Amino acid sequence: MVIDVIVMGAAGRMGAAVARLADAAPDLRLAGAVESPAALHKLHGLGCPAGSDVGTLLRRTPGATLVDFTAPPVSLAVARAAVALGVVQVIGTTGFSPAEKAELADLARKTPIFLSPNMSVGVNVLLKLLPDLARALGDSYDIEVLEIHHNKKRDAPSGTALRLAECLAEARGLSPAAVERHCRDGMVGERPQREIGVQALRGGDVAGVHTVYFLGPGERVEVTHQAHSRENFANGALFAVRRMQGRKAGKLYGMHDLL
Repeated sequence: MVIDVIVMGAAGRMGAAVARLADAAPDLRLAGAVESPAALHKLHGLGCPAGSDVGTLLRRTPGATLVDFTAPPVSLAVARAAVALGVVQVIGTTGFSPAEKAELADLARKTPIFLSPNMSVGVNVLLKLLPDLARALGDSYDIEVLEIHHNKKRDAPSGTALRLAECLAEARGLSPAAVERHCRDGMVGERPQREIGVQALRGGDVAGVHTVYFLGPGERVEVTHQAHSRENFANGALFAVRRMQGRKAGKLYGMHDLL
């Protein structure tokens, strides 16, 4: 079976990578590309229907799966429109507020929606392994998360860094507020034990580097994931497209549901 794919933000860095790989995959068909009116000219020669009205493209291709790497307000507006048509959605947008995530979860009760701040299989395996490491090392090891991304990334810290910190906080029985230390400046006092720092660096064309530090007495343990290119995330999104076929509505799916 060939799966039709429509890509939101198809002229963007991630959208272009998803469109290119979907077009080359034998089991997928690039059935549509969506961009803002100002960027539509960038889709010339893509070889599929293109436009600024996602609803028109979705109605033209019943059964297509929508892939979205745009911005939270855009993704939410598109999700609302897609739900009315029963469209399966794969969302890789980052920077959603808690209220926006709650709305997506509500929409997912009506149509299958997949959401992941990081489409990398490796990162999602880390989300399973890091809590065990945190519990094994114990509370005497302070945990810090550092992420590096390209200079065009808009949100900070990255959604991936926050999710890594959240899974570690959950493993230690800490509240979500424990991961809100995103900066240290001035006389901040001694580091509280029940805290996980999340720091962000921006520069160049770095696709994504995430390092978790376990800083203990006399030693430290570092776990690093490096994304070599955006194709890693694009392939993860298409992995999700394939695995979301046949899923039922009722929950907001994540990568842990598909692996």
